[in-house]
Amino acid sequence: MTPTDEDRRRFLLQTAALGAAGTSLVTALPAFAQTAWPTRNVRLVVPFAPGGSSEIVARATASELSKTLGQAVYVDNKPGGGGNIAMGEVARAEDQHTLILGHIGTLAVNPYIYDKLPYDPNRDFKPITLLAKVPSLYVVHPDVPARNLKEWVALVRKNPGKFSYGSAGNGSAGHLAMEYLKMVADLFILHVPYRGTGPQLTDLLAGRLEAASVGAPAIIQFIKAGKLRCIATGSKERLPQLPDVPTVAEQGFPGFEMTQWYGLCAPSNLAQPAVDKLAVESVKAIHSVSARERLSHDAAEAVGNTPAQFAAFIAQEQQRWKTVVARAKIKPD
Repeated sequence: MTPTDEDRRRFLLQTAALGAAGTSLVTALPAFAQTAWPTRNVRLVVPFAPGGSSEIVARATASELSKTLGQAVYVDNKPGGGGNIAMGEVARAEDQHTLILGHIGTLAVNPYIYDKLPYDPNRDFKPITLLAKVPSLYVVHPDVPARNLKEWVALVRKNPGKFSYGSAGNGSAGHLAMEYLKMVADLFILHVPYRGTGPQLTDLLAGRLEAASVGAPAIIQFIKAGKLRCIATGSKERLPQLPDVPTVAEQGFPGFEMTQWYGLCAPSNLAQPAVDKLAVESVKAIHSVSARERLSHDAAEAVGNTPAQFAAFIAQEQQRWKTVVARAKIKPD
């Protein structure tokens, strides 16, 4: 059959339409490729040594993200410098597959205790979500003759400088928590910084340190086993896991509250479609049954919010700790 003029016109119109569609498809390819993120394994950097609350929160999150992102998410501990070394490394990462566990110290405190940082917490990172809040527990070795916070305060005041406490390092949550208590209770206790919660706990359990403030997930097992004595919690209310332990506020310091917090952050160059996807999946991860059960078992609270809400939270915490750092004169050793 010989094609008619109408057939030729229809063919030309279809060809032109296909050409336009092809051009649109090519133009859309970069955006499509970005929404396909991740394309390989994702590294979640924890800026502290293994054994602390940070690793517990990170592993609970990574395990669930591995199920939903289609790629393995693995935890990489990079301790040192109060978290500054890891933060600086991730701030410069360009592989689009490196994330970091943000923390009260690295995001809200370090800018005010260090004269120079290898990163800018507001410029170099994109907040993804606030993952969890962890109540700070104040503990002493069982050999210390103090059964509660009131007795501990009285003991320290009678013996200024005799006792020491450990922390996971300068600017760590444990350092801040104890300095905050020292400030409001007018105490003089020597600070011994370690390279992470794990090494600190080794000496605390052995009795080479008298006291510490540590996030609940890392030490609640030792408290229940009688290897450490919890003299107070930094939470607003008593913890269901430790119903017989009064809060700091209950023991003579009204309004006192001290909780650690951990959030997921990405380098500022991570493509926005990846950020959006990661934000949604991270909230799902931290609120999954397994993650919530793990955190609840260790007295941690799953949060999960939007990037904008997390950014606002960080700003509020920066203002809060700027004041505390100045009053307590916290400086790197």
